[in-house]
Amino acid sequence: MAFSALSFIQLLTTDGKFLFTTRLVRLFAYGFLSVILALYLTQVGLTESAIGLLFTFTLLGDAGISLWITTSADRIGRKRMLILGAALMIFAGGIFAITGNFIVLTIAAIIGVISPSGNEIGPFLSIEQAALTEIIPNDQRTRVFAWYNLVGSFATATGALVSGALAQAMQAMGYAPLTSYRVIVIGYAAIGLLLIILFSRLSNQVETQRIAKTALGLHRSRNVVLKLSALFALDAFAGGFIVQSLIAFWFQARWGVEPAVLGSIFFGANILAGISALSAARIAKRIGLINTMVFTHIPSNILLMLVPLMPNLPLAIIVLLIRFSISQMDVPTRQSYTMAVVDPDERSAASGVTTIARSIGAAWSPSLTGALFAASFFSAPFFLAGGLKIIYDLIIWRSFNAVKPPEEQRG
Repeated sequence: MAFSALSFIQLLTTDGKFLFTTRLVRLFAYGFLSVILALYLTQVGLTESAIGLLFTFTLLGDAGISLWITTSADRIGRKRMLILGAALMIFAGGIFAITGNFIVLTIAAIIGVISPSGNEIGPFLSIEQAALTEIIPNDQRTRVFAWYNLVGSFATATGALVSGALAQAMQAMGYAPLTSYRVIVIGYAAIGLLLIILFSRLSNQVETQRIAKTALGLHRSRNVVLKLSALFALDAFAGGFIVQSLIAFWFQARWGVEPAVLGSIFFGANILAGISALSAARIAKRIGLINTMVFTHIPSNILLMLVPLMPNLPLAIIVLLIRFSISQMDVPTRQSYTMAVVDPDERSAASGVTTIARSIGAAWSPSLTGALFAASFFSAPFFLAGGLKIIYDLIIWRSFNAVKPPEEQRG
């Protein structure tokens, strides 16, 4: 591998290593929770429709809180806002662990940080990316983001595997499913405390020059960021139909898959996703960031639509895993592209606004999936997600293929 793990580690400063560690810890927590979250909520008495609606409120609340935190981070301080985000993880996990009341859960979901998808949620991604961009050279940005996503995917995979195995083991020992799932929710909250400790160790090198307050923290790049945000929202709306918790629920509803097997499926899926993200850096160097985003994403979405058409469980798992093996190549390229086309003092805000747009886009579709599941339309979310994502791919290629980041303008 041209960009070896050793040379990558040597490239990172102490702050960079801390940011990669927090990414690893946080994504472990998200994967740890996501496999059992929908199952836990059914155990506390929520219906499929209520769970989908709760996930919608979760993502909408995340959008609002994260918008304020990320657009204020460059002005108030990135380190302070990362610590606040970790505290909101503790809050949400704690409330989810102690009550099954839908209204209370909704309030906790709106204010706190909790991930139904196993993917990034909250303000962390936007601020960490901006901080990393401060301490790495432009020509290494996509590669560093690829490793950043690889670490996250491996952590999510491990969290999913541990979660499924832990729940299965506790149930085999005689514990009720509800108890085994609640232990995992409590563990999620505890990991938030560990994140506070890690974020507190960051230095001022991750900060940027404090700026005056502007609309959404943007100035020169506002139009580009808003256009990207609209397109990313469409992509995320499509992805929200098939968040990891709902795919896990689909596998159990259709095939009767047990928690340990679900954990294994998503362990493999996230490992493959991480490897695909790492491959993206090498491909982008040859054909460009936008081309890499589009030309790897379309086949991935075709495979997604094939999953529910498989006649048996092994084939459904195989197609899902093949899909994950190319599904994340657009992620580091998308993140790198966004950081490249904005000014340094807009990076937290730009990443935040685009990420929040994704959260808002993704917020509406889980409730639709819940309604479709409740009506026994179990295949429809896969078709809707894949079709809409292909439309997104075609639009973003047409709109931004001519807008090159700095490293692609040379020569």
